[in-house]
Amino acid sequence: MENIKEITALVKLLDDPDQEIYQHVEGRLLEYGNEVIDYLENAWEHSLDSLLQQRIENIVHKIQFSNVKEDLNLWYQSGAFDLLQGALVINRYQYPDLDEAKVILQIEEIKREIWLGLQYEMSSIEKIKLINHIFYNIYGFSGNTKNHHDPQNSYINQVLESKKGNQISLAIIYSTLAQKLDIPVYGVNLPQHFILGYIDESKREEQEFGVLFYINAFNKGAIFGKHDVDQFLRQLNLDPLPGFYAPCSNVEIIRRVIRNLISAYENLGSKEKVEELKELQEILVNTEL
Repeated sequence: MENIKEITALVKLLDDPDQEIYQHVEGRLLEYGNEVIDYLENAWEHSLDSLLQQRIENIVHKIQFSNVKEDLNLWYQSGAFDLLQGALVINRYQYPDLDEAKVILQIEEIKREIWLGLQYEMSSIEKIKLINHIFYNIYGFSGNTKNHHDPQNSYINQVLESKKGNQISLAIIYSTLAQKLDIPVYGVNLPQHFILGYIDESKREEQEFGVLFYINAFNKGAIFGKHDVDQFLRQLNLDPLPGFYAPCSNVEIIRRVIRNLISAYENLGSKEKVEELKELQEILVNTEL
């Protein structure tokens, strides 16, 4: 009850013209964190004062951004086992109020369609052709070639809605679907492109890291081999380092999502977003490359 009284009093002081008073009020509200968001949003709805509304928006954003940083750090420190969860944490940066259960249900629906077509005797290539048919032909996913640098291409909920994404967002959804069906498809961190590898788990320690073949999620699941990766690297004048062929960690994938977003917002001139995303990048900076 005491908290409610103080929060209500603090919210009433938010339009104070004295900058020192405002900074004190903001600091106290930030200490309360999520507890004050409903009060702030209610005050925003019942005000026509643009300064007050702007101040409320800034405080709510600071609280929600702090939550994203905490969630990302927790995901990282806990082992980063769930790639989709990592992608959803980044999603919260732009869509903090998103119903994430809806995103998970959308993916489960596509998974079920693939599962219905799976047969025990299918070869690895046949399984991928089935995923490709459901994902690209039935559900209509495709690479966003017209507006490739749009930051929305990196947010999972937007990609599921628009059915368009960049190399990495499509690869995250594709590999999540495959792994949910025990089909061993993992991300491969190729320079200037992001691809997937179909892994023979029993040969991970052997030549080619157990990769039977590669998949281009951006190009309707096109299947290709190691020699194509070799050729691509030659075109870029890059040495064929092992990391360009092997499955990469979930942390590396989420780091690349953040890099894509930084680049997208730099193109748009959104300096504040670039700085905030660099803070998220810092959380994952201690991982191995």
